[in-house]
Amino acid sequence: MPGIGTVVNVIAVILGGILGILFGKKIKLEIRDSLMKVAGVAVIFIGISGALTGLLKITEDGSSLTTNGALMMIISLVLGTLAGELIKIEKKLDRFGEWLKIKAHAAEDGGFVGAFVNTSLVICVGAMAVVGAIEDGIGGNPSTLFAKALLDFLIVIIMTSTLGKGCIFSFIPIGIFQGAVTALSKFAEPLLSMGTVISDMSLVGNVLIFCVGINICFGKKFNVGNMLPSLIVAIIYSVIQFYI
Repeated sequence: MPGIGTVVNVIAVILGGILGILFGKKIKLEIRDSLMKVAGVAVIFIGISGALTGLLKITEDGSSLTTNGALMMIISLVLGTLAGELIKIEKKLDRFGEWLKIKAHAAEDGGFVGAFVNTSLVICVGAMAVVGAIEDGIGGNPSTLFAKALLDFLIVIIMTSTLGKGCIFSFIPIGIFQGAVTALSKFAEPLLSMGTVISDMSLVGNVLIFCVGINICFGKKFNVGNMLPSLIVAIIYSVIQFYI
């Protein structure tokens, strides 16, 4: 049944968040701080590995590596970030996080919004979220999302235990995002088959994940929410390249 992968993923995030809250209460503050930095480093390397997979290609003779997609990445990030800054997506995400904080009776939790936004970005913009949701929608194959659900379960446990219960509410955007991609994938199948649409989206998405990791480790350095339109620019770029 199309959509079952997202349902399982949402349940995994909720369960991971609950376990993270329970564990977090038993961990000393200095240990939580260390774990938060470790989680940030892990997210950084997830982003780097995914980006390098898209950027580096082996030459046909197998003798060396060559770069691929660098121009697309630069154009997507610049134009996408410009659009996001004009629309002020980050402020809208923060406002939604503030609303959730009130509904969750967590007004005293100063890190609630940051925890919600960072965790949502980590589990939403990666390659597995996009590719898995498309596979679930087009072929009815949820296996990628099942694997992602296990990874997200572990990630959310760690992030919730260190950043707080705001992380658990990342199940809302992951449900909306992956559910929408799955629902629309049948209609967008001709578009998704064009050139490198999926791989370009994955490359840009992994760069955004890297930026989230930097924010977790070193404090907020990037308005990653405002960079989200870069994913749309990557799609447009791929389609244009396909027809040129």
